[in-house]
Amino acid sequence: MQAIRMRYFPALAEYIRSGSEASLFEATEIGKLLENIHPEDIIAVHEESMQMLVANVDSDEALRLYSRSFIFLIELMVAFRFRLQPEQTSEQRFSEMRDMMLRSHRSFRMVKNKYENVLQHMDSGIAIFDGEGMLSFINVQMAKLLDIPRTTLIGCNLINILSHSRLRKSTKRVILRLYKEVFLRRSRYMEFVDEDGRTLLVTVTYGDQLEGDYLFSVKDVTEYKQIEQSAYQNDKLAMLGKIAASIAHEIRNPLTSIRGFIQLLNPHLTQLGKEEYSRIILTEIDRANDIIYEFLNSSKPSAPMKQKVKINSLLKEVILLSDSEALMKGCQIHFETYDEELAVSIDVKQVKQVVLNIIRNAMDAIGDLKGERGGRIDIITRRDGRDAEITIRDNGNGMDLVTKSKLFDPFYTTKAAGTGLGLSVSYRIVRNHGGKIRVSSNTGEGTEFNIYLPLAE
Repeated sequence: MQAIRMRYFPALAEYIRSGSEASLFEATEIGKLLENIHPEDIIAVHEESMQMLVANVDSDEALRLYSRSFIFLIELMVAFRFRLQPEQTSEQRFSEMRDMMLRSHRSFRMVKNKYENVLQHMDSGIAIFDGEGMLSFINVQMAKLLDIPRTTLIGCNLINILSHSRLRKSTKRVILRLYKEVFLRRSRYMEFVDEDGRTLLVTVTYGDQLEGDYLFSVKDVTEYKQIEQSAYQNDKLAMLGKIAASIAHEIRNPLTSIRGFIQLLNPHLTQLGKEEYSRIILTEIDRANDIIYEFLNSSKPSAPMKQKVKINSLLKEVILLSDSEALMKGCQIHFETYDEELAVSIDVKQVKQVVLNIIRNAMDAIGDLKGERGGRIDIITRRDGRDAEITIRDNGNGMDLVTKSKLFDPFYTTKAAGTGLGLSVSYRIVRNHGGKIRVSSNTGEGTEFNIYLPLAE
């Protein structure tokens, strides 16, 4: 049977490619040589050969090739049947060939439908445009991303899609940007962030690889980006810890020596009536040591000393501490809860530091408005699965994409007198508690932080 396959495939390929009479003659010769082979085995060889030949063509082209291949198969089977059953009439042979062709065609449709079904249920969005710019295929996931029924999209061109009544403005902007990247810059890979905050990776396969068609694949890579960002953030915080330890070692030791020598000189300074100098120097050295100590603790938070507390009680204490400062900066703090009994196991001091950092940042953002509108900070708690969710939302100036992407980086700050450590420390504290911290913000529309802490068992 292997010898038949080796002879069958090139002869069939040659006929499909050229349609030559010589190829049909080869089909007849192969048919005459077949012995002790069931017709179904011949059909199987034909199907196997055709699947290899249509593996990289579209469905319409595949059907055209299949149709042409049936002539080759008929020639072969006629020769085969005529040798075995010369008593059959031409009508009987034709009827038998027709049945075989129908079975072969049904087999092809089943294979085609199977692969289309696979494409339909992939987790990536798939869309294929033909060389004329018409949408010839779109799967379920891509229709979901566009939020438009598939049946209304097939056969549309780009202008039809952009003018579709159900297409959101944000999606339209993404499509227009994608058009520029594909047709003007010939980009193959692009990343977009949609209005829901999802990061989408778009891959384009160009027409020269698909016989004129354009294949677009869209995959939601938000989780991968978050994992990548977390790893990157942890690396930077680990480096910050090393820097802090080095600073503490390199600066504390000289300060200790200076302090000792000042204390030795104190009697001489007293005799000169300059004891005040000694006191000032010692005070400033102590202050420098305190700054180093705070920096060391901030850059490398200690392991949390957890205790079970009601998160609403802790937040009310923080609001009480922040109320007067908020009023001075022209904003009001509003607290709302959807679950009075939310209990978490946390280091109270560390989580208070996190919430205070975010509230103070919110007050600064509202202060930047310079009285354009009344400042408001909303603090909301609710249950989110196995976590307690704390939302801190302000109506300040918001942030651009660059600021948002660097928000948790150590030493990154937009404040003239800021250290850039507050949010990087907050990020580490929340992670040390097994929680998550997320932020969403747009310029001029305020900022929202979401902190997730595991509920106490």
